[in-house]
Amino acid sequence: MLADLPKDLKEVSGTEIVANSHLIWMINDGGNKPELFGLDEKGKIQKEIYIKAKNHDWEDLTSDENGNIYIGDFGNNLNRRKNLSIIIVEHNNLDKKNAEVNEIEFKYPNQHKFPPKKKALFFDTEAFFYFNSSLYIFTKSRVKHQYGKTTLYKIPAKKGKYTAEIVGEFENCNDLECWITSADISNNGKKVALLSQKNVLIFTDFKDDNFLSGKVKKIELTHRSQKESITFKDNNTLLITDERAHGAGGFLYELKI
Repeated sequence: MLADLPKDLKEVSGTEIVANSHLIWMINDGGNKPELFGLDEKGKIQKEIYIKAKNHDWEDLTSDENGNIYIGDFGNNLNRRKNLSIIIVEHNNLDKKNAEVNEIEFKYPNQHKFPPKKKALFFDTEAFFYFNSSLYIFTKSRVKHQYGKTTLYKIPAKKGKYTAEIVGEFENCNDLECWITSADISNNGKKVALLSQKNVLIFTDFKDDNFLSGKVKKIELTHRSQKESITFKDNNTLLITDERAHGAGGFLYELKI
């Protein structure tokens, strides 16, 4: 454990190490103010930025090589949303108290009903990352006995309206603790990490951008809590956070892989 997170981040849902910034950036999920927090490694808030966009259900953070931040407003517990978006916070706004933003709007090519039937509730999302000018989105399943299924989609990392493209899929395990809550890719582009309550999945030797192909290593987590975000600190070190709930969690952890 690296730090006890402040009460302002009790529902932390996204964590990101950003180029040209010495801070660790975090967000809270839906029901909280639309704010972006910059913290030091001791878990102290050093920056607080009000984002001029609604927090419908913010679920993950990523950033590009220029230090621009992307906020995934795509939490979709009921699989009903038609306003899925990703908010772009340009790097020069990280020095301001209020940030004007751009938005990417997208939809899934294989969702036709809102909500779909219970056996097709595959369109909740809590995980994505930036790579080579694209954003890669990993869905979270709400289908009984298929909770660990995730589908990988791709959209351009620039303002506009898009239909996401399906790249691949993966089955973790089947119970509730298997659903995917965050994702990141290492700076060298050779490792992808997916987070669930139960384990961390590390993908390597994948072909092109089908990150769910190739080899997978499962790191079982002995400590159970509502883990919601993961980011690479370096190519062999991950940072993980969990929500503060039921008297547990609310911490920043480090995991060597």
